[in-house]
Amino acid sequence: MQAAPRRLGQRRPAPTVPPRPGLSPFARASEVSNAPSARADAALRRLARRLLQIGRVSRRGGAIAAWTTGACVLQSVLLTVPGRPKIRFARVYWSVVCKLLGMEVRMIGAPASGSAARAGGSRPVIYVSNHSSWIDVAVLGGRLEACFVAKEDVGRWPVIGTVSRLGRTIFVSRQRKTTGRERDDMRWRLSHGDDLILFPEGTSSDGARVLPFHSAFFAVAKPNAGAEDAQADLVVPLIQPVSVVYDRLGGLPVCHVGRPVFAWYGDMDLASHFWRLGRFKGMRASVMMHPVIDPLAFPSRKALAQAAWCAVADGAARLRQNRIDDERVKIATPVPPERHGPTIPLDTGHPSFA
Repeated sequence: MQAAPRRLGQRRPAPTVPPRPGLSPFARASEVSNAPSARADAALRRLARRLLQIGRVSRRGGAIAAWTTGACVLQSVLLTVPGRPKIRFARVYWSVVCKLLGMEVRMIGAPASGSAARAGGSRPVIYVSNHSSWIDVAVLGGRLEACFVAKEDVGRWPVIGTVSRLGRTIFVSRQRKTTGRERDDMRWRLSHGDDLILFPEGTSSDGARVLPFHSAFFAVAKPNAGAEDAQADLVVPLIQPVSVVYDRLGGLPVCHVGRPVFAWYGDMDLASHFWRLGRFKGMRASVMMHPVIDPLAFPSRKALAQAAWCAVADGAARLRQNRIDDERVKIATPVPPERHGPTIPLDTGHPSFA
């Protein structure tokens, strides 16, 4: 018995791009026939954009590496010279790094210290800032004549550790047995003309919020009562809160989705982060300098840390929301050195100030 013939399946038509409505039959035929060509053009544009990004990252990385090599040699010489040239050149170095990276820096307000203020006999200043990326070091280092305080692990990183030591960074281990020695080192620096930059969060964040400040970072400015009262003759530094927010990417305002481009936290490695960041143009960091805070006006170290946190968090929120007005800029300008005194923190309604 003869088997029944098999049915042939229907052939599926090749996918086509639907023509736009309102076109003549000739235009529709031309558009359908050019669909593969359009896809090829899009692929070429993506390839060209990728090559452009690779070239931009390579140029920036090579320029920063060359500048760092020459700057390390010069800074090694300046460290043997007395005076402030080594401090000023460190600021020049970080400022050039920002330019080579394509990072514009907008300053709102002014630092409470500097060569002119210190010459007038003003008290040393500790700048306390939020921390979301390694770029914070370049941004703040290029605008403030001060030394960074970093965790001890940074000193063991290749290249970065060398740059940090040449920049006279103070390394701390955060261990109880070394707290006294590290505090004395920072006090020695402050008494000999250096200002300091602290990141009291203790780690970097995602840039969308400011983590609580650890009161232990303020030990150098607000010693505990008791055994340290014998050192009352030490000069108590002023605290100036600083808010840093990255608010431009590709020339456009940064939204919540774009903040991870700048943030460097967790187990991210530096190379991949530099590649992700270095591809973009039109980047900007906004730095808000808040009024100085006198540690003597606060009853405890915890109250001082809370006051600094309120100022930094408030400024960061305003920068993220682009709520900056002329009155705010005027308030952020510090008073002359001879008029420094107890300064009322920004958020006077906070329970900590009661």
